[in-house]
Amino acid sequence: MGIVFDAIGMITFIDIIWAPVSGFLMTRMYSGRKGRVAGIFSFIEEILPGFDIIPSFTIMWFYTNVFSKQPKAIEVK
Repeated sequence: MGIVFDAIGMITFIDIIWAPVSGFLMTRMYSGRKGRVAGIFSFIEEILPGFDIIPSFTIMWFYTNVFSKQPKAIEVK
């Protein structure tokens, strides 16, 4: 979903509409403080002209799933 949202953000020319939507979606996709900070960043990145190229949803996915400091639970069967 993040890649799709990043693609929409890159192709839209109606940033005044997409900026609040992307901020809202970011806060719903990622909970807690990380989601709120990412939502604010996404809103600012989309509302400013020329910054649409930044893949904020993809960056947040990598931050949460790859670079997270929380240890992954190991399933024992």
